[in-house]
Amino acid sequence: MIESLFKKGIFVIHALKGYEYHEKRIIELFAKNDMSFEFVTNGDPIYLNDDVLGKYFVSNIKSKLSVGVVSCTLNHIYALERILAENLEYGLIFENDPFFLGNFTEKLKKVLKEMETLEKGFIISLENTSFLQPSFWDIVKGKYLYQASKCRQTGAYLIDRKGALNILNDLKVNKCNKVVDWWHDELIARNVIKMYWAYPSLVEEGSHNGHLSSTISSQNRSRYRRFAWNVQKIYKMYIRRLFPSKFLIKDK
Repeated sequence: MIESLFKKGIFVIHALKGYEYHEKRIIELFAKNDMSFEFVTNGDPIYLNDDVLGKYFVSNIKSKLSVGVVSCTLNHIYALERILAENLEYGLIFENDPFFLGNFTEKLKKVLKEMETLEKGFIISLENTSFLQPSFWDIVKGKYLYQASKCRQTGAYLIDRKGALNILNDLKVNKCNKVVDWWHDELIARNVIKMYWAYPSLVEEGSHNGHLSSTISSQNRSRYRRFAWNVQKIYKMYIRRLFPSKFLIKDK
């Protein structure tokens, strides 16, 4: 399965301007890992107009979200449409700043094997951006996917065809009114999609760990941000996980 996914089915949310370094890095990183991919840029701000916004978003979306955030969210929607248009069973969606944690390919093989046992209509979060993880007491040896009631942001995730279809069908009735990760939370709460966290995480976002800048969040790469990230990581990955996760859905 991983061979077919790496040949077709990987989408990278991207912007046409301001992310040239990210683009170069993605091309090199994915080539190194034998991953073919498509940039998704047709939601770029230069293409936004009232017709496009009216198709996917609530009428007052411009007063709720910045143009950059709307563009990013729209590119995620367009990635789902490509999964259906290209008749793919699964899509692997990244934002344009992934850092792989260890051997991405080998970790993904384990996730994909367990994924085949899931009921259709899911998202699998692959990242650690929000540091949401199963508690130490919830970890099961040999288990890599844990159902949860909350998104871990949208820097890297797997979604199956039925999950993409469920979201797009819901979007026809319930227009998007939030940034993409909060919108995913709403979809999970309304049972449009099931969320699973991959553990251990496979990806870390460079715009959060301090290694890359982000024009959307106005955060620049810096040693201070990397230090602050690592302090949070130590606390949230090793101390907070001594307590039960309120977002984990226990197996029945």
